[in-house]
Amino acid sequence: MIHDFFIQEFTFFFIYLIIVLSFNLAVGFTGMVNLGHMVFVGVGAYVSAILTLGGMQWYFALLLAGLISAALGILMAAVTSRLKGDYFQIVTLGVIFIAIAVSRNWVSLTRGALGLPGIPDIIKSNFYYMAFVGIVSVLFVLLFHWLVNSETGKIFQAIRDDETATAVLGKNTYFYKIFLMAISTFFAGIAGSLMAHQINFIDPSIFDLEQFIIILFMLIVGGLASIKGTIIGTLLLFVVIDALRFLVVAPEIIGPVRQMSLLIILLVVLIFRPRGLFGRVDV
Repeated sequence: MIHDFFIQEFTFFFIYLIIVLSFNLAVGFTGMVNLGHMVFVGVGAYVSAILTLGGMQWYFALLLAGLISAALGILMAAVTSRLKGDYFQIVTLGVIFIAIAVSRNWVSLTRGALGLPGIPDIIKSNFYYMAFVGIVSVLFVLLFHWLVNSETGKIFQAIRDDETATAVLGKNTYFYKIFLMAISTFFAGIAGSLMAHQINFIDPSIFDLEQFIIILFMLIVGGLASIKGTIIGTLLLFVVIDALRFLVVAPEIIGPVRQMSLLIILLVVLIFRPRGLFGRVDV
């Protein structure tokens, strides 16, 4: 039983690591605060669930989950990336409510609030599935490290620091922002697909702001524009969340205690480390 618990938790850690890293790519390395990031995780989950329940092989469904999420990310970026600061964030926040409305009301496709049960496993063995997800997350970390240290990654960071100056130097900032959003949302969709096949069920709650807040806390605690910070921040908050399951006896107060605990950790980190544990830019 304990062995199965740790296998499951490590599987979720690897999935959340992909989500937080893809979010960090947009926020930390390019300055695009996409408050609707979990929408693309949810889209990937729904796409993979619907396709595999319809008989498609999981590897095609996994790829299409990423591609369809990326296509929607490109569409959103093409419309909103010229907006500045708070305006961009407000629009991306609105995408969450659109996704919730669609997933709840397109009953013929999503079954609404009932969700989609019985999503098939990719790999029957929990241990080997954990290993598979772990390999995917490691490959993404390596790709992420290569990307942010490449010429393209330097342009992303230049856009974050001073978009006007980057444009004056002849760089098409509009193209690079759309390209960045495509990469970020592609891996968010992949993570959503992996999550759907882990829990074998998906419903509109994946789009809830509570899920996004946990991702945001992981990113801020670890620090923006830091791969090491993202890994440690995600792991630290995972340990805290799991510890509370054993320390809090009454099930009805686990949620509020978890929220208060995460908020306290966030405040303490920001007081003593304003950029997070390993952040390179201001929060």
